[in-house]
Amino acid sequence: MGKAIVITSGKGGVGKTTITANLGVALALRGKQVVVMDADIGLRNLDVVMGLENRIVFDMVDVARGTCRLKQALVRDKRYEGLYLLPASQSCDKNALAPEQMQQMVQQLKEQYDYVLIDCPAGIEQGFQNAIAGADEALVVVVPEVSSVRDADRVIGLLAAADMPAPKLIVNRYNQQLARKGDMMNEADMLEVLGVSSLGVVPEDNVVVRSANIGSPLAAGTGAAAQAVRGIAALLCGEQAPAVAPQGWRFKMRRLFSKGA
Repeated sequence: MGKAIVITSGKGGVGKTTITANLGVALALRGKQVVVMDADIGLRNLDVVMGLENRIVFDMVDVARGTCRLKQALVRDKRYEGLYLLPASQSCDKNALAPEQMQQMVQQLKEQYDYVLIDCPAGIEQGFQNAIAGADEALVVVVPEVSSVRDADRVIGLLAAADMPAPKLIVNRYNQQLARKGDMMNEADMLEVLGVSSLGVVPEDNVVVRSANIGSPLAAGTGAAAQAVRGIAALLCGEQAPAVAPQGWRFKMRRLFSKGA
């Protein structure tokens, strides 16, 4: 039986979809059978980031409605052995799918694949409830900004209310130089505030934007962000966690998230 992992954030624009796509590639490169699942019905982007938008025939709403079988909706990424995409519908809204239907699809996929990575839509409404329905655990993506950490704090509370295990944090777009100077929050501060453990830090890297725009995930590359994502994939497979980033911003974050703030 495989494992289903939802990648969420609360706040949009933190690179959640890019992380999902690249983690899928990194796990496939390790010989795993992987499905990346776009749960953002109506605003799908995972297919574009992966460069598979022109190969979609059916989507997860078609599966839920019985228009096609689950296997027919899966799009195989020919560049990476063992990597598949289950796209979202672009013409329906989030109410077209119920959490029970999502759970059923994820369960079927877990019987055949090692990992099911679910790209959660932004926000905490119906799309969020759908995305977490079939997940065994969650990864929360944040960028070193107060608003992102605050939204992540809210999402972590909702995951706990849904009786999910404590999520792990991925810090994205991290600039070590700024953190050292105290101009940016660091991983240690965010972990202390959010009360979760780290899965890794993905540094700021200009290659990320280009790779997303051309539909070519960077996880197979040699850049800093690619290496970080491969390290996170290794950790998911049971290897040692990456080191914690330098410290800073702790006092301000404590005040912001303290009781009565």
